[in-house]
Amino acid sequence: MNDTPPAAESWADTERRIRAAREAGVGPGVARPEQVAGLSGLQLMQAMLRGELPYPHIGATLDFLLVEVAEGRAVFQGTPQTMHLNPMGTVHGGWYATLLDSALGCAVHTTMPPGRGYTTAELSVNLVRGAVPGREPLRAIGQVIHSGRQLATAEARLVDAAGKVYAHGTTTCLVFELPKR
Repeated sequence: MNDTPPAAESWADTERRIRAAREAGVGPGVARPEQVAGLSGLQLMQAMLRGELPYPHIGATLDFLLVEVAEGRAVFQGTPQTMHLNPMGTVHGGWYATLLDSALGCAVHTTMPPGRGYTTAELSVNLVRGAVPGREPLRAIGQVIHSGRQLATAEARLVDAAGKVYAHGTTTCLVFELPKR
């Protein structure tokens, strides 16, 4: 008998498809300035999702990936593994925080016009349920609350396919003009 919820199977299928496209693309790394010149944050994130621009190494390090992006929204997915355990044998809080921080920051990134950037000024994370390594994928769903000329705020939840919340967080980001290259 399969105890995996249908939504979790769909999430796993989505992850396999995106991993294949990503690996067929340019691989991990950092995009060169000429690759992103003139792109909005949303365009950059969409190109990364399609495998046209490199994806960050942190996704490979902690085994998670971007699965969805839209204006003011970014969704990352990962399944905690044994390698993500802390000395007490539970999933390390840094794994939760990194997925949430990625969803929060990238949601803000999607609101940046060409030539504008951001940096995290504050990150708050609340862990509310323990994840079991290898059980099922979890998604960090980030949504912008406000994106202005100087500040942006966002919120995110880390959930399973049934909608159970494992952690939630918020961010405040400083918004600025990128230096001319």
